[in-house]
Amino acid sequence: MTKPELSLRVDFGARRLGPGKVKLLEAISKEGSISAAARQLDMSYKRAWDLVNDLNQTFGTPVVATAAGGRAGGGASLTPMGEDIVACYRAIERDALKAAKRHLSALARHVAG
Repeated sequence: MTKPELSLRVDFGARRLGPGKVKLLEAISKEGSISAAARQLDMSYKRAWDLVNDLNQTFGTPVVATAAGGRAGGGASLTPMGEDIVACYRAIERDALKAAKRHLSALARHVAG
């Protein structure tokens, strides 16, 4: 039996928060840079920067703090807002999965092959 997965997207009018943006924030937190996070997720730096910019606009405050590169090196980290967004999204995801578990199992029984 194929195990179903639940994927959530939170819409804020025309803007969205979903698993891709949250994975990007988590990768930035882990890697310490937007470019390294983009490489880890197999996306271009421009795409990663555009997603971060979209999140900044959605929430009205920076979600990632950046430091310019150079000899001392650059880097990026999540702001408290960015950390809160990830925590809230993952909590919603956990609660939704818990609530939907029985129904996902029922659906899985109907999946062919």
